[in-house]
Amino acid sequence: MSVILTRGSQYLAEVMSVVSVTSVNSLQASIAQAERLVQQDQSRVNQDASRLEQSQQLLVKDKQDLAQTQAQSRQAQQPVPAAAPLIRLDKAIENPPLSQQKLPAELTLAKPQINARGETLGRLINITA
Repeated sequence: MSVILTRGSQYLAEVMSVVSVTSVNSLQASIAQAERLVQQDQSRVNQDASRLEQSQQLLVKDKQDLAQTQAQSRQAQQPVPAAAPLIRLDKAIENPPLSQQKLPAELTLAKPQINARGETLGRLINITA
C-alpha cells in the first residue's frame, strides 16, 4: 500500500507541477491584462481631470460674464436722471451799476501827487535823458 501511495503522490506531484505551470502562465497573462486596463483607466482619469479643469475655468469665466451682464442690465434699467435746468448766459454774469463797482483795496493804488511843475512828488523824474 505504501508503494501505491508513493506512486500516487509522485503522480499527484507531477499533475500539480503541470497545473501550477499552467496556473502561473494564466495568472501572468491575467496580471498583464489587468495592468493594461489600469493604465488605460489611468489615462482616462487624467483626460477627465483635464476636461474638468477646463470646464471649471470656463464656468468661472461664464460667471464673471453673467455678473457683468447683470450689472449692465441693472444700470440700464435705472431711471434716467432729470436734465439739469438750462442756464441763461445773458444772466450768468452780473453787471452792477458803476457806482457799486469797487476794486479791492489792495488793487487800488493811491494816485500820485503832482507838483506845480508837473513832477510826481516822492519820485525822481529824469528830464535830461
